Amino acid sequence: MSVKRSPIIPCCILALSLTILLSLPSRAQGFRPVSEEELKMTSELQAPGAPAVILFREVDRDDYGLPSREENYVRIKVLTEEGRKYGNLNLEFDRAYANIVNIHARTIKPDGSIREFKEQVLERTVVKARGLSYLAKTLTLPDVQVGSILEYYYTVTLVGNLLYRSHWIVDDELFTRKAKFTLKPYQSENRQMSLRRSWQGLPPGLQPIQGMDRLFTLEVEDVPAFQVEDFMPPPIELRGRVDFIYEDRYFERDPDAYWRHVGKDWNEGLEAFLGSPKAMEKAVSEMISPNDPPETKLRRIYGRVQKLRNTSLETQKTVQEQKRDKEKPVKTVEDVWKHGYGTGVQLTWLYLALLRAAGFEAYGVWVSSRRDYFFNPKTMESRRLNANVVLVKMNGKDVYLDPGAAFTPFGMLTWSETGTPGLCLNREGGTWIKTTLPRSSESRVQRTATLMLTDTGTLQGKVTVTFTGLAAMYNRLEVHGADDVARRKFLEDLIKGEIPGAPEAELTNKPEWDNPELPLIAEFNLKVPDWSLSAGKRTVVPTAIFSATERYVFDSPHRTHPVYFRYPYEKDDDVTVELPSGWQVSSVPTPQTRSGPNLAYSLKVENGRTKLAVSRTLSVDEFLLEAASYPQLRDFFQAVRTA
Repeated sequence: MSVKRSPIIPCCILALSLTILLSLPSRAQGFRPVSEEELKMTSELQAPGAPAVILFREVDRDDYGLPSREENYVRIKVLTEEGRKYGNLNLEFDRAYANIVNIHARTIKPDGSIREFKEQVLERTVVKARGLSYLAKTLTLPDVQVGSILEYYYTVTLVGNLLYRSHWIVDDELFTRKAKFTLKPYQSENRQMSLRRSWQGLPPGLQPIQGMDRLFTLEVEDVPAFQVEDFMPPPIELRGRVDFIYEDRYFERDPDAYWRHVGKDWNEGLEAFLGSPKAMEKAVSEMISPNDPPETKLRRIYGRVQKLRNTSLETQKTVQEQKRDKEKPVKTVEDVWKHGYGTGVQLTWLYLALLRAAGFEAYGVWVSSRRDYFFNPKTMESRRLNANVVLVKMNGKDVYLDPGAAFTPFGMLTWSETGTPGLCLNREGGTWIKTTLPRSSESRVQRTATLMLTDTGTLQGKVTVTFTGLAAMYNRLEVHGADDVARRKFLEDLIKGEIPGAPEAELTNKPEWDNPELPLIAEFNLKVPDWSLSAGKRTVVPTAIFSATERYVFDSPHRTHPVYFRYPYEKDDDVTVELPSGWQVSSVPTPQTRSGPNLAYSLKVENGRTKLAVSRTLSVDEFLLEAASYPQLRDFFQAVRTA
């Protein structure tokens, strides 16, 4: 992931006074009575064909007295065989901020008999990247049948004496008959605190209301299922939701005034962390020569910073573990350099300090990662500027760099930091910028194959795959910390996933995993049984070998959400297929070219009589298209499949 954390990152939580207020009494948890209508229900008129529906869902958040806690209650009706999968529960949480406790679950059969869940709740890692561990409590409800009611409740406890933003996610992947949300906001006589509300995707005229007891509530009925589509923007941007944001420092109502205040504070904190440029001059003198060209200086300093230990790639440690390992605190860039390690954020700020010591005009920038949402400064949420980069002025151009994002080649940013707004810090409060979007040619997957077709229809030979740019970066990140066996399997599964049928692939070289400036090259022995198809006295041989992932892309004639590519990319294939002895090529496809807005495809098949030479290129220089443009995009990819 691209999000980086540091002692000086603008945080999405607020540390509060140690004075703990008595909490208002929470709703007593426990299973609720089930109606006869719910037991006999076999379908939902407003969700025809649905595998299951949510009969009732409730979320009760209590911030009144810390630590905060959230009670969740869910009741699901299973309507089809497919709906039985909802008996497998995965309750995800970020262990850095929360835990899930007090889990109770049961299955109610159509005849009303009840099977309580009495097994052990398991815990597994869902995602672990950039030092962040996302966990899930997993359990399987007993005896789930078509017609069963699945019911469970649990408590989310939030870590320590901290105050977190709160979300109500109104829609679900299933149709929801009824849902209720409540929030008891934080109150303190000793500290000024504001609470901002915003919402999107609610039914017309519906909004959260606050009663005389200050309790916020929202009740919704007959909520359609959230439509999940391939290549869609972050779901959090599209779903019906209500956000509650606590603020204890920036109370301005005008966005411009708010961001000036934020920018000045963050710039002050950054300058304190950077210290005096002279402090890093000795370190710079060991990396570069005064006569080096500017870009050479940038590259050498960049490479040196990337060689330092990036603790954001490591599993988060507890305070006790840090003391045991005798890790020293980092207060300035001098500490980072002296200790030889730092978080991704700290390494990027070290790079900024070194550039200034080398005489470059360079600025610190907080950008909004577009991994989970799209930034809008009018919402005045400083936490959404959550990734840092360095802006360097060189030869009249703006160059954005981020050595703290591991395995990122020089001159590039991790995909979620590209084409996104950012606040370039200065003493006046900062200026808004937008980072550049890379070209498709900068992130390529090149596949070269020399193959032979046997008279039994088996395709076999050698394949070389070369990943560059962001395509290489994310493969390296995917298996960072894994052993050679896991890395081998990762690459073999990757190439097999690109080829239709039941291919066999064996990695034959040792790729360069650690140097982001070099391409990631993987070489394979490949075997694909039953590649050709007999048609009387002739045999049909597919021309596009690496086409499995293209078969169903944008296959649906309808589109609800915009189309979202993570980053522009290019795929190039150069394949030679030698035919069995005595075989000759009788016909090949005509050359194909297809182009659209920021899209291009070409296919060329050369007839060598006893062999085929196939070259294909697909380039996508787009990253966000509105749903209205979907028909043209679908036509383009349909043409790719047809070719």
